[in-house]
Amino acid sequence: MTYAIIKVAGKQYRVREGERLLVDRLAEADGATFTPTVLLIGGNGAPALDPDVQVTARVVSAVKGPKIRIGKYKKRTGYRRHTGFRASLTQIEIESIGAARRAAAKKEPAAAESKAEKPEAAERTKGMPSGYEEMTIAQIKEHVADWNAPMLAAALEYEQAHANRKGAVAAIEAAIAAKEEGE
Repeated sequence: MTYAIIKVAGKQYRVREGERLLVDRLAEADGATFTPTVLLIGGNGAPALDPDVQVTARVVSAVKGPKIRIGKYKKRTGYRRHTGFRASLTQIEIESIGAARRAAAKKEPAAAESKAEKPEAAERTKGMPSGYEEMTIAQIKEHVADWNAPMLAAALEYEQAHANRKGAVAAIEAAIAAKEEGE
């Protein structure tokens, strides 16, 4: 995960790990860590709305923004007013994006993969193209013309039993029809 869009004090910010940014004054003390609301995670492929991912941020310090001078003037009346403004800000540093989820995710799939691989090897349909289970629909459409009739039948059987992806089923059925017409 390369970046996250978080919500802090009613405003949204795009952040990365290790990045420092100025936000509106927070009620947190210097050095305190907090977890802002995560709206979106992106960077590895398409952006994802993932509520399980946590972003951890640390308050670095409370600072003042730049001084803004405001002057009002009306000609020929002697009306002049001057005022100023300086925003109260908090500087925060993004410590991690999705660290809690990554640690939990690493433990669970390792155990799940070892259990899932043994039955899956027994369920594997004979004659199916190698690496078919990991193929996307676009890859299936790309490679389906090179497969022979038993491979197509095995892939169709697998799709109907397990994944049942409409695009993959349509591509395989079209390839089977084309093979039958060609014969």
